[in-house]
Amino acid sequence: MDRIDTSLIALRRILRATEMFGREIKQSAGITPVQFRALQIIADTGQATAKAISERMRVSQATVTSLVDKLVRDGMVLREKSTYDRRQTNIHMTSKGQQTLADAPDPLQQRFVRKFSAIEDWEQAMIVASLERVAAMLDADDIDASPVLDVGDIKHIEEH
Repeated sequence: MDRIDTSLIALRRILRATEMFGREIKQSAGITPVQFRALQIIADTGQATAKAISERMRVSQATVTSLVDKLVRDGMVLREKSTYDRRQTNIHMTSKGQQTLADAPDPLQQRFVRKFSAIEDWEQAMIVASLERVAAMLDADDIDASPVLDVGDIKHIEEH
């Protein structure tokens, strides 16, 4: 097998891992990886604004609004006007949202972070450079993407 085939197989394995994780978390916790990440962000501080979530996930506030709408409908979070600034709406985790986080499988990106953090700095830099190069080779370096390992457009992912 030549290097081209080996590279394509490695890319396919990465895509399959993200697809399989997406199905696993949907079946076990009833949420998508994108919804899971939003819940994690809210849980980090006990509450968050749509703006704070959008900044952490690196997506538009409109995308976060529809994502939060779904989480509200599912009873995992609730919106509440800020007592300090009535123009601001805080998003709070419900007990159902907390239980969903607790029951969910270990997210793929957390597995990656744990293993990536354990390797030497020079190897991390080499991997980052290689991944950025692959993204450029696929003409994907200008595609808007959040740090959530999942497949598809984030605007459609949160609706599944």
